[in-house]
Amino acid sequence: MENKKKRIRLPIIVEGRYDKSTLSSVFSATVITTEGFGIFNSGEKRALIKKLAERGGIILLTDSDGGGKQIRSYLSGILPKDKIFHVYIPRIEGKERRKKSASKAGFLGVEGMSRAVLEKVLAPFIDEGACSENKINKSSKMLTKLDFYNDGLSGTDMASERRKKLAEHFGFPTDMSANALIEALNIAVGYDVYREAYRTLFLE
Repeated sequence: MENKKKRIRLPIIVEGRYDKSTLSSVFSATVITTEGFGIFNSGEKRALIKKLAERGGIILLTDSDGGGKQIRSYLSGILPKDKIFHVYIPRIEGKERRKKSASKAGFLGVEGMSRAVLEKVLAPFIDEGACSENKINKSSKMLTKLDFYNDGLSGTDMASERRKKLAEHFGFPTDMSANALIEALNIAVGYDVYREAYRTLFLE
């Protein structure tokens, strides 16, 4: 029982894919990466994080080094202050297994944190009534590329205009790629809300 993943309902924002992998091995949660400093130049990623914050807030968990602080400061400047839950990892000396040497600061990043440490720092956000199977996510239908194709949102001459209209409806950048829009819709609104919007925009 103790090794089962614990559910966290708020989305968690981390820096990279290894951070995401570590958190996903411990928690049942939506984990979004900033792709390091890539967040500075990605309107799509910023729009997704803003939308998630508007829905109920986000947990911000970055490394304790200079880069992590810079990313945290940047996101703090573009998101509503009352929608950000700042979580910090402790300063623990060492290096991640995949790396040949420690970081310049000499401390472990999010990816190097143990289960015990992560459960401790994220304890206020854990939903004790959920388990590793994450029944909510398993029972929810996910939007796919095939759905977009069948709905005329990809593979047709009018697909780009339709995606633009759909993105505008939900407040996303209107130039998002099909894949980016699918990811944003799955995370921020869900299949049922998408289907309802599709009917309103294109069928009525």
